[in-house]
Amino acid sequence: MDLPYRPRRLRRSEAFREMVAETSVKPADFIYPLFVHEGSEVQPISAMPGINRWSIDSLLGEVSRAWDLGIRCVVLFPKVSDSLKTEDGKECFNPEGLIPRAIRRLKKELPQMTVMTDVALDPYSCDGHDGIVSSEGVVLNDETVEYLCRQAVVQAQSGADLIGPSDMMDGRVGAIRDALDEEGFEDVGIISYTAKYSSAYYGPFREALDSAPRETTAKPIPKDKSTYQMDPANSREAITEAQLDEQEGADILMVKPGLAYLDIIHGLRKESNLPIAAYNVSGEYSMVKAASERGWIDEKSVVLETLLCFRRAGADLILTYHACDAAEWLAKG
Repeated sequence: MDLPYRPRRLRRSEAFREMVAETSVKPADFIYPLFVHEGSEVQPISAMPGINRWSIDSLLGEVSRAWDLGIRCVVLFPKVSDSLKTEDGKECFNPEGLIPRAIRRLKKELPQMTVMTDVALDPYSCDGHDGIVSSEGVVLNDETVEYLCRQAVVQAQSGADLIGPSDMMDGRVGAIRDALDEEGFEDVGIISYTAKYSSAYYGPFREALDSAPRETTAKPIPKDKSTYQMDPANSREAITEAQLDEQEGADILMVKPGLAYLDIIHGLRKESNLPIAAYNVSGEYSMVKAASERGWIDEKSVVLETLLCFRRAGADLILTYHACDAAEWLAKG
C-alpha cells in the first residue's frame, strides 16, 4: 500500500508511545475521599469493598499513607449519629463536632496535607436532604445557604484549606465566599460542586453516610434530590452553573458524577480557565470492584484507564476512592 503517513509508526514500541502520549496521570492529581465516624474502630463499608469508616485516630495513619504515596489532598465526610440529626442540621456548624475535630487533628499532625471539606446538610439532617425541608416538603434555598455559611466558617476556623459546597443551592458560593472573607479567611479556597447531577450512581455513598432522604409522618419529604441537583438530561445548564460559580468566587469547579459525564467535564474545560475536578463516585467505584471480584475485568487496568480518561476529558483533579491503589500501581509502573 502506498501510504504517505502511517499512524502506527508512533505506536510500535512502548518508548514511542510514551514519547507522544498526550495525557498523563499522577498521584498529585488525586483527591482522596475519607469517611469519618465517632467510634474507635475501623468499619468496612459493605457496598464499597476496600473503603472504611475511620476513627479520628486511625484516620491519621491512612492520611499519612496517602501522603507517602504522593497524594496531596483528602476530603472528609462524616457519619453522624442519628441522635445528633435534626430538621435544620445545626450540628453541621458545631465547632466541637466530628469534622472540625478531625480537621484540627489532621492539621496538627500532618499540616502539609491539603484538607478539603464537604458543605451540605444531608449528613446532619434527619430528613436526609442537603438543605432544610419546609413543612410543605420544599427544600428551602436561602435559609439553607445561611446554615452552609456558618458550616463553612467553622470548617475554616478548624484549619480546612478547601471548602467544598456540595448542596447545589443557588447563590451559595458567593455567600460562602463573603462569609469566609468577613471572618478573615481570604486564603481558604472554594472547590464548588458546580455540576452535581441527581444521579443513581450515589447509592453506596449514601450507605456509607446513612444520608439518604427519609420518609416521615411529620411532613412530606422529597423522595430524591431532583429539585436542586441537576437533571442528567441537561448539559448546557452546566455551563450556566459554571459561569455563576466563577462569578461568585469559586476557585475550582467540579463535575459529579465523573465517568458518565465526561462530556460535561470537557464542556467546562472549554468554557473556563479555572481548574476542573471530576468526582469518580461511589457507584462507579463499586461497579469496578464487583466486576473485578468476579474476574470479569482486570481492576488495575480498568482503574488506570478510567483515571486517564478523566484527565483526557479535561479534568485537572480527580476525587477517587481508588486513589491509594492507583498511586501504588503508578509507582510500580
